[in-house]
Amino acid sequence: MLSIGLTGGIASGKSLLSTRFRALGAVVIDADKLARDVVEPGTAGLAEIVDAFGDGILLPDGSLDRPALGALVFADSGKRETLNGIIHPRVRAAAGELKAAALPGQIVVQDIPLLVETGQGAAFHLVVVVDAPAEQRLARMVANRGMSESDARARMAAQAGDAQRYAAADVVIANGGEPGDAIAAIDALWRERLEPFAQNLAEGRRAPQHGPAVMAAPDPSWPAQASRLAARIKLAAGDTGVGVDHIGSTSVAGLAAKDIIDLQLRVRSLADADSVAEALAVAGFPACDGDWWDTGHDIAGGKAGERWEKRFHNAADPGRPVNLHVRVDGSPAALMAVAFRDWLRADFGARASYETVKRGLAADHAGDSSTAGYAEAKEPWFARMVPDLRAWMARTGWRA
Repeated sequence: MLSIGLTGGIASGKSLLSTRFRALGAVVIDADKLARDVVEPGTAGLAEIVDAFGDGILLPDGSLDRPALGALVFADSGKRETLNGIIHPRVRAAAGELKAAALPGQIVVQDIPLLVETGQGAAFHLVVVVDAPAEQRLARMVANRGMSESDARARMAAQAGDAQRYAAADVVIANGGEPGDAIAAIDALWRERLEPFAQNLAEGRRAPQHGPAVMAAPDPSWPAQASRLAARIKLAAGDTGVGVDHIGSTSVAGLAAKDIIDLQLRVRSLADADSVAEALAVAGFPACDGDWWDTGHDIAGGKAGERWEKRFHNAADPGRPVNLHVRVDGSPAALMAVAFRDWLRADFGARASYETVKRGLAADHAGDSSTAGYAEAKEPWFARMVPDLRAWMARTGWRA
């Protein structure tokens, strides 16, 4: 089951996207509706709200006076936190029940207005943010919801800003123009990424990676993408994981690279690596078949057993290729991956040399059907550079 978090600022157009997702076949879970359900008359949620805010937030029929409550909480961050503490756990529990009922291969979209504010992004395979200019959202609230401009601005100010939402977003859907444009973008996302992603998850397979190594210009968004992916991996690994590192060329600012994010999950043993494999697959990172060994050159001792063996996973998401290396914490291979990254970040000459080699080998292997030949051809360069790496580590006193 593919789990999508949908969010956006107030009046950005989440309802438009939710409606389209439902029409395409998604199971849509509306957090706003659940938030209303958990405070219906007679519920424990409503009783707790009355205890916190008094009978003045009730209508004569005993139901919640939402405008009165809104006037209280949106002007006072402490009261807003109190209200969120009452409603959010109940909404999450109700959403969890609906999500658990979904079938393998289905796509579940959870419409959560405060997804970013409540830090839930790592719980989803992807976060989709719908975006519209602030002044346009303000105009929508005044025209369509009958709100005063001051109330509308207060609601907007109480939510995360654009920068926070962009940082949490795997996909941004612009909804500042014609609604049909946003719908077309959702249709393309569904067809090209979400449907194959869901199928890959259901079958426990990685997204296919075809063709030779292609160098991409440095992308300043690579670290933010890696951070979101790492948060999902950490959540999936739980206490079995020691840490997650962004490694490889996309972790080095200014370095051209294949547009594939390399991440390293450190665990305490290969048995732990095997025990967490299923959880990683459910999170969107299925294991590759067979035993995997790091090719490379030891910086801390001989090659034996867990010192160099690893488990290797890829992404099931066709829209974001990922190599996930699961290594034993403190092993030479795990240390080398981080040391090499830090060396390239610090040493311009080493970084320039590596990029020259990469570009040349990519050109040499441009006709290949995979990246295997390119990867193997880089090994002699690594062998030559290990003494320089060791010297840098000694000179700087590098520690992981």
